[in-house]
Amino acid sequence: MKPISFIIPSRNNKTYLEMCYNSIRKNLGYTHEICFADDFSEDGTWEYLQEIEKKDNNIKIYRNEGPERLGLTILYDKIVREMATNDRLMFFHSDMYALPGLADRILKYLKPGVVVSATRIEPPLHPEGPEKIVIDFGIEPEELKEQELISWYDRYEPTQETTEGVFAPWAIMRQDFEGVKGHDPLFRPQSKEDSDIFNRLQLNGIKFIQTWEGLVYHMTSRGSRFNPYSGGAPGKDSPEWIHTTTKNMRNFIRKWGQAVEHDQHMKPIITPKYNIGFNLTDDCPMDILNAIEPWCSTLYAPNHQTLEEYIEKEQELTDYDLTEKLHPEIFTPDIEVRFNPKTMSQDSWTIIQQLPKIIQDSGEEGETFMLDIFEIVINKMKTYEKELIE
Repeated sequence: MKPISFIIPSRNNKTYLEMCYNSIRKNLGYTHEICFADDFSEDGTWEYLQEIEKKDNNIKIYRNEGPERLGLTILYDKIVREMATNDRLMFFHSDMYALPGLADRILKYLKPGVVVSATRIEPPLHPEGPEKIVIDFGIEPEELKEQELISWYDRYEPTQETTEGVFAPWAIMRQDFEGVKGHDPLFRPQSKEDSDIFNRLQLNGIKFIQTWEGLVYHMTSRGSRFNPYSGGAPGKDSPEWIHTTTKNMRNFIRKWGQAVEHDQHMKPIITPKYNIGFNLTDDCPMDILNAIEPWCSTLYAPNHQTLEEYIEKEQELTDYDLTEKLHPEIFTPDIEVRFNPKTMSQDSWTIIQQLPKIIQDSGEEGETFMLDIFEIVINKMKTYEKELIE
């Protein structure tokens, strides 16, 4: 069997990590390398990793000594580049239980140019979807009905062999991972880093396969969203997760010009990325500026004081230079959108969010047209999404 390197960062998830490690060794054996990174945990995670390292010569461990967390976005790539020794990489979560045969089913499809995802079995903590199986075998490691899970798996007969989609856990060849230069640190410490890299992999020609023969049981969202050390609980979002998800959704929109979008099987839907400039014809209230800024490439407004106050508040939440974005020396966007922000309605807000699709479907170079409150001038129809691959 060709060995896989399991890539597993973790923070304050010791009981889940024990379940995860034991499932890999019990059900998949010792052929595969497991690389753990402890992100400054306070729950005994590091001590546990040191103990299992003494007994298992095919694991590697690393600890971030803090005091700040590095997060999944940074640790995934650190593990890949500094710890993992195999060319087959599997990005795995510490709240996942690997079912027997998982590695074989992943390796059946894994090759250059292909990313392979396992199918998740989850308790009913999130809405059902056609990309997963919802059955409750427990929501905490001490509640895991392991024998029931294994008995169910022994009887399981998938109705389809594969679908085209991607979600954790996912496996990739090292050359394909480095072909997009790994995860984007813009999305540190975590949230939307996966959606971003999936977009870039797809644009780089990678095919997505989800195998319905290889399964994990996923207790879901225990790294931050439902983590009690972050103020969360099963079904209760932690303040930390709310903050990072809000921040990184705004960064995702700044980068891609759209919110995260995918089809029913989790295959990314990527809208063309245009150079859109908002030309505001009147002073902009702060709440409206906060809502519209991520949706454009540049923005001109007559009231510079409001812009300065906004930059002071928002700049620490993004790597994008907001001074350059909101104070362009030369305002020459490919697509100029002129409007009075004080006249915006809910319909106007919907149009801003759908603007790239509207331009893609009906825009023509050299055209000027009115849509709701917006005067839209299309100077150039160039798209930039492929420049985001690396």
